[in-house]
Order: sequence, then C-alpha cells, then structure tokens
Amino acid sequence: MADAATPEDRPELGIAMPARKAPRALWRRLVIAAIALAAAPVLLTLVYAVVPPISLPMLGRYLTGQSVDRRWTPIENIAPVARFSVMASEDGQFCRHWGVDFGAIAQVLERGGENGPSRGASTIAMQTVKNLYLWPLPTFARKPLEVPLALWTNLVWSKKRVLEVYLNVAEWGDGIYGIEAASQHYFRKPAARLNAREAAQLAVVLPNPIRRSAGQPTRRLRNLAGLIVSRARNSAGYFDCVR
Repeated sequence: MADAATPEDRPELGIAMPARKAPRALWRRLVIAAIALAAAPVLLTLVYAVVPPISLPMLGRYLTGQSVDRRWTPIENIAPVARFSVMASEDGQFCRHWGVDFGAIAQVLERGGENGPSRGASTIAMQTVKNLYLWPLPTFARKPLEVPLALWTNLVWSKKRVLEVYLNVAEWGDGIYGIEAASQHYFRKPAARLNAREAAQLAVVLPNPIRRSAGQPTRRLRNLAGLIVSRARNSAGYFDCVR
C-alpha cells in the first residue's frame, strides 16, 4: 500500500510548495559575486598599466564629499633623488625582488610577528595594491591578498610603472595624495625640483602621513631624514631599475 501523501505533495490542497531552490540560487549568486570581486583587481591591474588609477582612499573621499588634492605626474617629472629616497625608506630591495620580499617576511615572522608581516616587510608593490584594491580590509584579511596581487602587478607592470603609481597614490597628509601634490603643499615647488633633504622628509612621513608632517618634522623625523639622505646618495647600483 502506497505511503500517505504529505501536505507538501498535495498541491490540490492549496498548500504552497516550499522554495527549495532558493538556497541554491543564493549560493550561486554569492559564488559569482566572489569570483567577480577576485577578478576585478586582476583586470584593473591590466587597465592601470596605461591608465592613471584612483586609489580606494581617494575614491572614499570623493564619495563622501571630502577634498582630494592629487596631481598625477609621470615618473620622469619626479626628481631622481625623490624616487631614490622613497625606495631607500620604504623598500631598499625594490629593484631586486619580484614584488614581494620573502626574506623580509621570514625575518618578521622569526621575530614573532604573529599578526603577519608588518610594514617593514611590505614592499612598494604590496603597498600599491593595498591602496588600489584592499584598503578597507583589516590587516589579517588584507595581508594574504597583498602577496599574490603584488606578484601579479610586478609581472604586468615595469618597475618604473610600479614606482610611478605608488608615488602618485601614496598619502602624504589629510587629503593629499601623490608626491606632486605633497611637494606643492609642503615646499611650494614641483616634484621635479625637490632637493635631497626635502625628498627625504617626504619619504620618512609615509608610514604615518596623518601624524607626521614633511613640512614641520620633529627632531626624530629630521634625524631619520638625514639617514635617508645618506642612503639615497649611496644608492648607486641598487635603484638602477628606475633611473
């Protein structure tokens, strides 16, 4: 004898059938959205190889009506001493790695960096992709994504392009983005005319541009800038990839 039909199997009773396919459709949409989010930085990196990018912090300020001072300038119009100073301060092995300094990351982890690589292990390529694609994410979620995106960026872009984009999207103060805007704001001159001391003062504020000022550096920052002046002066052979 056949089993008695349940109410769900009796549409003639006027009982609505449960939407059993809804969870599957929801998961499908979530998967598609995740794939799109993952693909966006990969595709944008190809676009940004030739198009001046806008970083997420800049976009956030635009959308909230806050001021943004960014003046895109080609790397040829940035004083070589400024290029060398930023590399000496932020990524001394810039010309010798593939976008990620695995040796620096290993040293940080050996010293007990349980929260992952610090800024000390972050290369210019990693900081660039953070600004372009990953800015709102917390550090623990962002760091694992920085590595593959930095490797991809280093593969697609030349070293000059990586540095050019970084120098044009890095933050140098509240609403001040890019070295041209920073140079005009703090020293009233274009980035092409920065001298060694000015370039070094801009470089040492990058780790915390809101609390540090290139125009009014503390004694500690002036001392750091002095070290960067020396490093940049003795950089022959280390930064030849962006000469």
